[in-house]
Amino acid sequence: MIIKNVSLETVIGVTSKIPKNSMPEIAFAGKSNVGKSSLINVLMNRKALARTSSQPGKTQTINFYNVNDAFYLVDLPGYGYAKVGQQEKEKWGKMIEKYLRQSEVLKAVFLLVDIRHDPSANDKMMYEWILSNGFHPIIIATKSDKINRSQLLKQIKTVKQGLAVDRDTIVIPFSAQTKQGRDEIYELIDHMMGQQEGED
Repeated sequence: MIIKNVSLETVIGVTSKIPKNSMPEIAFAGKSNVGKSSLINVLMNRKALARTSSQPGKTQTINFYNVNDAFYLVDLPGYGYAKVGQQEKEKWGKMIEKYLRQSEVLKAVFLLVDIRHDPSANDKMMYEWILSNGFHPIIIATKSDKINRSQLLKQIKTVKQGLAVDRDTIVIPFSAQTKQGRDEIYELIDHMMGQQEGED
């Protein structure tokens, strides 16, 4: 995949309607400090397209990035940030669920988890949520540069067991620092877009 142009096209909040886009959408979900903004910047080959923040919980909207006028990369709000009130968390949860249920062109959901830790209760809940809405999440295990290479397979197994994934679930180790995993994600998206073209 070659990124020719990318722009933030639509931003929706809690009370906004889900846009009726004609191009396919690929969504990214993950808890607040999992490195989602860094991942999006690496994938889109931009330094500050998605704002990274030392203060987690910054993304409180659903952001639609138009990529190459070919598809939308959809950045879902980070979940599980402790300093956000329960009421606020529930609003974000409803917004994410509304999007998963109502988008007519959503092709895939990538779920980001931190490879260094067991998946959290929030990670497990999001995984189940994505499944229950009819999608088979692709897992991106972020921050792979923070562990020794010898630990990689063990930590991938920990992620799989923690989420109780289906046997054929794809888990991609990813590092925003080394770009590990970027090409595999590109290949998956290219494959999805190829399928999309074949359906038309």
